[in-house]
Amino acid sequence: MTWILYISALIAAIAFGVLVIYLVQTLKSLRTTLDNVATTVDSLEKQLTGITRETERLLHNTNILTEDIQQKSIALNTVFDQVKEVGGSLGNLNDSLKNLSNQVVSGTERYSDEVEKVVEWSSAIMRIWQRWKVKQKSTEEYLDYKD
Repeated sequence: MTWILYISALIAAIAFGVLVIYLVQTLKSLRTTLDNVATTVDSLEKQLTGITRETERLLHNTNILTEDIQQKSIALNTVFDQVKEVGGSLGNLNDSLKNLSNQVVSGTERYSDEVEKVVEWSSAIMRIWQRWKVKQKSTEEYLDYKD
């Protein structure tokens, strides 16, 4: 009966040994996995640090761009206000020109006979002047031809 005790102790020792061997292999595998996880976490931390820096730079540039756009928007508002004032001024100028043209039309209607005479006289003077120029040119050509 003692030998059963020895055999069962031996079987228990072998089973414990096998259990320890598998446990050691599992722990080694777990250690390798944990080392890989630690390396991956370190890499992610470095990448996140880089991404954070880039994000901060991008946010800073966006803020600068936003301020620039706001300043340009304010400047454009001033330009639009000035364009509106120019439009009003052009409207006033247009009204003034309408009044002036109405005055000219009414004045020309009153003095249409005199204007008609002036136009006739100017036409006559222009015809005389053109004839004189033609004669002068033909005289010059004649003199040039004689020489």
